Amino acid sequence: MTGEGFPLLVDLVDRGLIRILDLLFVRKEEDGSVVGLETADLTGDGALDLAVFEGVSSGLLGQDDLAEAGAALEPGSSAGILVYENLWAAPFATALRRGGAQLVASGRIPVPAVLAALDATDPDGPST
Repeated sequence: MTGEGFPLLVDLVDRGLIRILDLLFVRKEEDGSVVGLETADLTGDGALDLAVFEGVSSGLLGQDDLAEAGAALEPGSSAGILVYENLWAAPFATALRRGGAQLVASGRIPVPAVLAALDATDPDGPST
């Protein structure tokens, strides 16, 4: 992990667009064992300051989430698991309800599907 996305994540929090509920880092060792990493374990070389994320834990993520992430990882790799709330959504949903709207479905489009759809409509080539 290079940490390139962390400043963007902090910016989303600072602008009040999201609230981070849980942030957990996991690593799959070469022997296949999966370990959770403390935020402090990721710092130390001075290149990436994750102190702003220390203590971010609502308790929503558990051992089963760590195991599921570990099953998806290749040995020797690591990942972050993020649970966040879209703060912009609550006022929007409230306004819609006041106007008589009713939620009938909700879902997320997987990032690879979005990228594939964008690639299919972009004559200049694939997105990165």
